[in-house]
Formats: sequence, C-alpha cells, structure tokens
Amino acid sequence: MATVSSSLSVKHGRSLWRPRSQIYQPSRSFVVASSSSFANENHEFVIVGGGNAAGYAARTFVEHGMANGKLCIVSKEAYAPYERPALTKGYLFPPDKKPARLPGFHTCVGSGGERQTPEWYKQQGIEMLHEDPVTGIDMEKQTLTTNSGKLLKYGSLIVATGCTASRFPEKIGGNLPGVHYIRDVADADSLISSLERAQKVVVVGGGYIGMEVAAATVGWKLDTTVIFPEEHLLQRLFTPSLAQKYEELYKENGVNFLKGVSIKNLEAGSDGRVAAVKLEDGSTIEADTIIIGIGAKPAVGPFHKVGLSTTAGGIQVDGQFRTGVPGIFAIGDVAAFPLKMYDRIARVEHVDHARQSAQHCVKSLLTVQTHAYDYLPHFYSRVFEYEGSPRKVWWQFYGDNVGEIVEIGSFDPKIVSFWIESGKLKGVLLESGSPEEFQLLPKLARSQPVIDKAKLQNASSVEEALQIAQTSLQEDYLVLPYSENQNLFLLCMVFPD
Repeated sequence: MATVSSSLSVKHGRSLWRPRSQIYQPSRSFVVASSSSFANENHEFVIVGGGNAAGYAARTFVEHGMANGKLCIVSKEAYAPYERPALTKGYLFPPDKKPARLPGFHTCVGSGGERQTPEWYKQQGIEMLHEDPVTGIDMEKQTLTTNSGKLLKYGSLIVATGCTASRFPEKIGGNLPGVHYIRDVADADSLISSLERAQKVVVVGGGYIGMEVAAATVGWKLDTTVIFPEEHLLQRLFTPSLAQKYEELYKENGVNFLKGVSIKNLEAGSDGRVAAVKLEDGSTIEADTIIIGIGAKPAVGPFHKVGLSTTAGGIQVDGQFRTGVPGIFAIGDVAAFPLKMYDRIARVEHVDHARQSAQHCVKSLLTVQTHAYDYLPHFYSRVFEYEGSPRKVWWQFYGDNVGEIVEIGSFDPKIVSFWIESGKLKGVLLESGSPEEFQLLPKLARSQPVIDKAKLQNASSVEEALQIAQTSLQEDYLVLPYSENQNLFLLCMVFPD
C-alpha cells in the first residue's frame, strides 16, 4: 500500500528544501476558534502519547521551526517523554548501584541528542497536557476528548500511544497487591517499593522484560525464579544454544528457571498480598513479589475508528505513516506499517523504530520528503550493567531471523549467530562485540550478501566469521550489473589510483 518514489536530493544527501510556506499545507481545513473553546488553544499539530515516539517527533517539529505555538502533546503520563528502555535496563537497580532516574533519561539522550526536560518543551513553545489520556475522537470535527472532559482541536494528528502491558486476568490474581507490570515510571516506582522489602521474587516471562528484570533483581540479592511456558529464553530470537548459555550465566548469579510450565493462578496470603504462584501441575512457588512480563498490546483506544491492520494489529499506515483518514498519522509501537525490505506489514515494539518512525513521519508531513519508510529491524538488550556486576552483557540483532542458523563462538568472551536463507545472509546477532563489529551488523543485514555457509561453519573465532561476512559484502559489491560495472571500469580508467 506504500507509494515508493525517489526523494529529491542534492549534494551530501540533503533534502531539496522549498520555502516553508510551500512545504506544509494542512490536509484538511483547520478552523481557528477562540482559545476558550479548546483546551489546547487550537494548535495545528497534536501528538497523542508521551513516550519515545512523541519526544522524537517533537524534536523533529522543532528542527523544522514548526513547534512554537503550533504543537500540543497530550499524554496519560505525569512526565515529559523519556527513553522507556531505561525502566528495565537501569531504573530498577538498587540505590547503592546508581540507578537511572529522571531527568537523566528524557528523550532524546538515547540517540545522543539533547535532553528534552519539561523546561525544554516550555522554551520551544510546545504545550504539554499531562495525566489526561484521550478517550474519544470526532474525525469529522477534528476534535479529541480527554478523560477530564477537555476538548482538543487538531489540524494534523499523530497517534503515538505505544503499547500497554499484557495482564493476567483479575480472576486468577492478576491485580493482587505485589503483582507488577512495567510500562512507565509509576509502574517502576511501585515495583521498587516492593523490591525494598521482598525476599522471594518470581518473574513470569522469558522475553526481554523477564530477562532484564531478573538481572536487576540479582543486584538486590533476592531469591529469584523465572517462569515461562517456552522451551528456552527469548525463543522468538535466541537459538537454543545461545539461550542455554544465557541461562547458565543467570544461574551463576543465583537465578532459578522453570521452563515449559503453565500457571494456573496467583494465590494471596492472609494479608491479601500475593504469596505464591500455583502451576497447572498443582505445585506452588512461594513469592512475595511477582513481575509479569508476557508481552504487550497496541494501545489503540478510541483510534480503532481510524482503521486497524488485520495481520499485525495496531493502526494501519502507509510508508509515510499516514492512516486511511486524511490528516491522521500513527507512529511507533502502535503503527502497523509496510516493512519494505521484507514486503510485509509489521508492527515493531522497539525504541529504535519509535525514534525513526517519528522522525520519518514528521519530515514527510512538513517537507517534500516522499520516499517510503525503509526500516531495518534492530533489537538489542543490556543486562547486569550495575556497579559491581562481574560481567555486563550486551547483544544486538539486525535483519530477519529466517532460514538456517550458523553460530560461532563460546559466549565467553563473545558469540555470533548468522541466519542464512537461499544462500543469502538475512540476519545477524552479536554478543559482546566491539563497537566496530557492531557497526558491521546493519551493513550485512541491509545488503543481504551471498555467503559461503561452509566457510562460516569452519571459522575458528567470531572475528574470523565476521571477516568472512565482510568479505562477502565486498564481493557482492564487485558483482554489479553490466551497466554499473561499465561505469566502474570507466572510473578506474580515469582515476587509476
């Protein structure tokens, strides 16, 4: 459904700009009313959501001179947008291990940008409406209604509502005191309050949240058990052998695992707080604190009226993040977008996509940028990064995890996994690599070079395997279509050195 066209460009890859008056034109009529009629003083642009995507979108509006007096952000959170991954990667550390705290991780510090504190939004003339989620939309009148009854007018609307944590039903104990879910600062503060007096912790889920939270509880020196129904950790991405190495690392740090089991319900003690996890086989695991990390759901809310994807869930958009309703866009976790390089509709729950989709959407809205979003899937995690940890662990993955897997290395000090389909490299995961090695990964996954699987399998080290992959990149570059080879030959003749 995306329209792909070439972007206008000049030297150094910069966009070919027009005077601003020629760039942005409202896609629908925007009727100015008295400021008393609308709580947002009738600003032209409205972003709904207060997470990563909202923060990066705000920065892009500022960069284009279209924020001051024109942009309003309405959020259910009490804080200005922040780098949400910090909640499980650093916020949960015990006080003596320098935990992350606001304002230290407001956007856009995660990508090396300026820290956008509440004062920054004021200085940029951006109106912020906190702790008042949007509960209704009238697409004909271009208005939003908030939980407190405020009426907001928009000309262009960007939905950046992200996801909500998947929860256990109340009837099986999902809302008992001592049961926690992690999506925002308030959730994290509540969990820390429990960890301060906890003795036995159960983490439900073997994915990102489960692994990162369990690593944090190790820092508190708590009895921790991780429970999940799959055969191994992070089953959607990790190979069985890599997962086993991770599990061994966690066990060395005192974490217990119960794999391939199902939970029947959570049980309360005499004080009403959670006291145990009851499994389907009838056995119980004592716990005074339980963290549920079983996934997330797109926070569609009233915006289901805009149009949902039947394949990926979330709000359906095109390669510019436009929905089927003129003037309404969706970005970040909530958007189901065309994953161009793999020719499918996808929804990506990751900070990297939240940042990039926000920037692409706003640039498409405000400038002559017309090329479709071309995202390379990227996932990463960091655990045991607190002070005093015997080993800090960081892995990165780029591409698509399809096809056969070749794994090289021993995890100590590093390991690499390659996914190969029809002779082409489709995806690569590297654990504990150097900065230069990590920089190679997106180049490999984007180019998808033809690679010799036998050579990879015979590599004696991670470094040798990555060198083989890099050589495949260079060989693919040299095997060009005839016309391109001809041009390359002419260049060599003119510039032989």
